[in-house]
Amino acid sequence: MSAEPANDAPNPKPEEPASEHLNIKVTDGNNEVFFKIKRTTQLKKLMDAFCDRQGKSPNSVRFLFDGTRVQGGDSPESLDMQDGDTLEVHQEQIGGGPSF
Repeated sequence: MSAEPANDAPNPKPEEPASEHLNIKVTDGNNEVFFKIKRTTQLKKLMDAFCDRQGKSPNSVRFLFDGTRVQGGDSPESLDMQDGDTLEVHQEQIGGGPSF
């Protein structure tokens, strides 16, 4: 008989250090709102919820992560977001510079 431990026992959790959920901070410079969402959730849900809480139209703001505009179909997983990351909210600029 061998005294080696059996490796047949199933692992209760796969070896994944990151959890299924992330805490994401959304800030417009004046307000900070924290959301806990799944890595695979479309960010449209978070963006709409932030706009609802702040009384803003989703068409009047843009969301940026690391300086890149976030689309509603993006997810934390597709943007490689980590727990505690921040989305910045900026007022959408209406109009433009002078036309020549």
